[in-house]
Amino acid sequence: MGNETNDGPRDPGSGRLKEQRSKEQGDIVDGIEVRAVGEDEVEAWDRALVVGFLRPHVGRATEFRRRQWKPDRMLGAFDDGRIVATFRSFDAELTVPGGAVVKADAITAVTVTATHRRRGLLRRMMTGDLAAARERGAAVAILIAAEYNIYGRYGFGPATRGHGWNIDLLRAGGLRAGLPTVPGGRIDLVDMAELRKIGPELFDRWRVTQPGVIDRDELTWQRHTGEIEVPGFDWKEPFAVVHRDAEGTATGLAVYKIDDTWDGSYPNCTLTVLDLFALDRPTAHALWSYLFSVDWVRKVSVENVGPDDPLPMLLNEPRAATPHVDNADFMWLRVLDVEAAFSARTYGAPGRVVLEVEDREGYAAGRWAIEVAADGTGRCTRTTDEADLALDASALGTLYLAGETLPRIALAGLVTELRPGAVAAADLLLRRPLLAWNIDGF
Repeated sequence: MGNETNDGPRDPGSGRLKEQRSKEQGDIVDGIEVRAVGEDEVEAWDRALVVGFLRPHVGRATEFRRRQWKPDRMLGAFDDGRIVATFRSFDAELTVPGGAVVKADAITAVTVTATHRRRGLLRRMMTGDLAAARERGAAVAILIAAEYNIYGRYGFGPATRGHGWNIDLLRAGGLRAGLPTVPGGRIDLVDMAELRKIGPELFDRWRVTQPGVIDRDELTWQRHTGEIEVPGFDWKEPFAVVHRDAEGTATGLAVYKIDDTWDGSYPNCTLTVLDLFALDRPTAHALWSYLFSVDWVRKVSVENVGPDDPLPMLLNEPRAATPHVDNADFMWLRVLDVEAAFSARTYGAPGRVVLEVEDREGYAAGRWAIEVAADGTGRCTRTTDEADLALDASALGTLYLAGETLPRIALAGLVTELRPGAVAAADLLLRRPLLAWNIDGF
């Protein structure tokens, strides 16, 4: 995430793949040094992060940040020994259309102190990190943008959307009768220790079925289940249920909290879904049925669910589900290795399309041919053939996971059709049955 509004003028030609990191990272410009943070400097870095995100000075998460520290992955800008900008990245596995995973450089904790805006600090940290990520073999970089207008200049484009629903249970009337369920299936409440045992393996089975999802490390599960307390984050132990099939195998889980609210002597509680994933639709039906039947609950708030999840259509009264106010862009993506990224995913129809990509940083610049076989597998290579479509690196990032349709991007003026009919043909090629969706912030 980031909160810098302007990083100053760009150094022409910086960020090219063949440039060395030394000019962008680890030396002093205008008296400010950008470099990796040492393990003994994490506390000061965390203090700067709190200031950058305009949070109260109390409750800093220093011990948690120390566990996140890795050499060269936590950066700071130092002005006379004081950290005035922060940046962190980590390796992640990103599921792409078709179920394969690619190595992603996940960027987070991006801040610039208000006193040091417009000095190029974000650019120095970002270009150094992207160059290092490409050297490590990352096919893409990902982040969640606190502000919309910052990251497009670095080749990132919105790749997934957050989506949610507020459901009035009295109006909804429960789930429709006759929906498929799991014969012999059951739902059990589990405590946080059980969730830490069951959750990771189940999540790893599920995440390869949903493009856009990234893996969860042990620290993430420890934080979600309260084994590690993170000051500044108001964690309270939630409820958790696991669905098992007739053989006792876990096939889905839901984590939720309940606001204990009463209208006089009348229960008027809201159940907020914090986490829900299922390996199949019958399991999902069973979990939703359970959540809609919890005593005293009158409203269910689903803050993040797949944009093409059919949840409202499962209700007896679909209009009882109203859109959540935070439906907006969520995860952004930047392609670092075009051949590796587009060869890893699968496609919706056989064919061939040639893309002409403009990329100021150089990673995706050039002309690329995507050739798709009858079985949906694809191959991406450089070419000198005439291009069908022209776009920049940001639009390429938006297209990659198929979280947005090509005609919609073209109508917005982000893609130029160079051959008549190319937009429609390429859209059929790029589309997949499931829209990209990321269940986790980072």
